[in-house]
Amino acid sequence: MANWIIAGLGNPGSQYENTRHNVGFWWLDQLAHDNGLSFKTDSRFHGQLAQLTTTQHKIWLIKPLTFMNRSGSAVAALANFYKIPAENIVVVHDELDLPAGAARLKKAGGHGGHNGLRDIILHCGSKDFLRCRLGIDHPGNSKQVADYVLSKPSVDDRQAIMTAIDNSIRVLPDLLDGNLNKAMNWLHSQ
Repeated sequence: MANWIIAGLGNPGSQYENTRHNVGFWWLDQLAHDNGLSFKTDSRFHGQLAQLTTTQHKIWLIKPLTFMNRSGSAVAALANFYKIPAENIVVVHDELDLPAGAARLKKAGGHGGHNGLRDIILHCGSKDFLRCRLGIDHPGNSKQVADYVLSKPSVDDRQAIMTAIDNSIRVLPDLLDGNLNKAMNWLHSQ
């Protein structure tokens, strides 16, 4: 049985709950709902955890409660405790460079200016984790990014993001079974 971590990135607190920056939390909430799971706060891992077990995988779901820019301490604490290599970590995060409603998978790579990814790379000492990038669109001006990611999407954008979340959850079995190309081909065609 392979051990995995899926980390959904976001910020704790009700004031951030419905913001674009929290789409990683939305993704995990949807996966948990689909599987009848609930999250419990675990201070050892600086986050809220749930566990999804399939016939082939034990998957730790974590929503770091360290705020976006310090997500790495939560992910690394969980990975180190369960001895889960970076290759078996999936990070779900918001992506400014994709339109709202797009979802893309990526294996390894840099942080692309995303502070949550930057901190995970720093704490885990590796860039080799998988990413599920959920498009939130770009405000058009780099000076507006901070306010934009911390604001609520329009009703249409929220619906498009939720469709992308459903589509990316649909390819999770292929992703975990090592069929990354199959998962990418289907998801990227949506």
